[in-house]
Amino acid sequence: MTELENFKLLGVALAIGLLIGLERGWRARDRVEGMRVAGLRTYGLIGLLGGLSGILAQQGNAFLVGFVFLGLTSVLLIAYSKSLDKFEDFSITSIIASLITFTLGALTVFGHITLASATAVVITSLLSFKPLLHGWVKKLEQHELNATLELLLISVVILPILPNQGYGPWEVFNPYHIWGMVVLIAGISYLGYFAIKIGGNQHGPVLTGALGGLMSSTAVTLNLSKLSAQYLNMENVLAAGILTACATMFARTLLLTWIMNPALFQALFTALLIMTVFTYLVAFLFWKTARGFKTDEDIKLTNPFQLGMALKFAAFLVVIILLSKVLKDYFGDMGAYFLAATSGLADVDPIIISMSKMSKDGMDVDVAAKAILIAVSVNSGIKGVFSGVIGGRALGFRVGGTLAGAVVSGLLITYKINGF
Repeated sequence: MTELENFKLLGVALAIGLLIGLERGWRARDRVEGMRVAGLRTYGLIGLLGGLSGILAQQGNAFLVGFVFLGLTSVLLIAYSKSLDKFEDFSITSIIASLITFTLGALTVFGHITLASATAVVITSLLSFKPLLHGWVKKLEQHELNATLELLLISVVILPILPNQGYGPWEVFNPYHIWGMVVLIAGISYLGYFAIKIGGNQHGPVLTGALGGLMSSTAVTLNLSKLSAQYLNMENVLAAGILTACATMFARTLLLTWIMNPALFQALFTALLIMTVFTYLVAFLFWKTARGFKTDEDIKLTNPFQLGMALKFAAFLVVIILLSKVLKDYFGDMGAYFLAATSGLADVDPIIISMSKMSKDGMDVDVAAKAILIAVSVNSGIKGVFSGVIGGRALGFRVGGTLAGAVVSGLLITYKINGF
């Protein structure tokens, strides 16, 4: 390695130290000179020390880097213990950041320039996000922490070890595929839960609908319909929130089919796009007539993730897939359509997953697309009924009429274009 190359590598190591030191120095900027364990210059020197140690190790003993690392650790611990007498700061973040800076400096001279530089940016960003991250931790509730750990459990721990092969009649039970769909649905609902918690209903029912539709458009419909009795003459803005959630459900259906079966996605694209755009447009018109409505009451959605619910969903999904096979074999296409209509009374996700899988295993794509459209139509009709029964005739007319118009428009235009 030439001297010029060494200069370049040491320059990168120095830059990495200065970058991390910039954030650390800014954080301790209020302390007088000499009262900081390490600042901008010190971090720069630590990065440079790592680079120099790496160069010397390449020319001599590779263990030299380890010895220097241990020496640096000792110096930092002594300085940290002295600072405790003055500031009573028990955080070891700066010590860890210093050791990482040294390590990244050494990495640069071993040829990992991109890795070291990218890591330095990530580390600096993580350090600067302290107020935001601590704020999230303070707001995090016990059941939300449990939900996060359970979601990681089913996705990172359980999913990879499941066998990827079919079992049972028609080999419909593929543990890996079934559980993968559970993870997918749980992940979308999880994101929707935290989106609505972060956004909050203080921004109005429309934002509640947009975020809550990722989790459960039915839950949003029920909650906003209940508010109609408390907030009279607010049917327009409440309808806007419900319709936004329903439109998000249409878009979510497209997303699921795009992930699972691109051919089915293409067959459904026109109809669901029309339903999505139509519903969003009417929701926007309702919102325009009643902007500014807010409520301090929380829109209560279910727990972001429950392991018991995941197991029930997996069992329900297996039943739907098995029934789809049975009804298709004994009753042809009508069996699949009947099952789709029945499933749509409760939820559209299982039938979407079932039809996506079956259309990849030999079912005609048009049949699968029709089944999903039937489920979506029935589910939309149910939400129209809920809004009318719970929220009153005015709200029901707005929601039900809009959803009926969206579904009919989507189906008619798709029939003229695709012929089904």
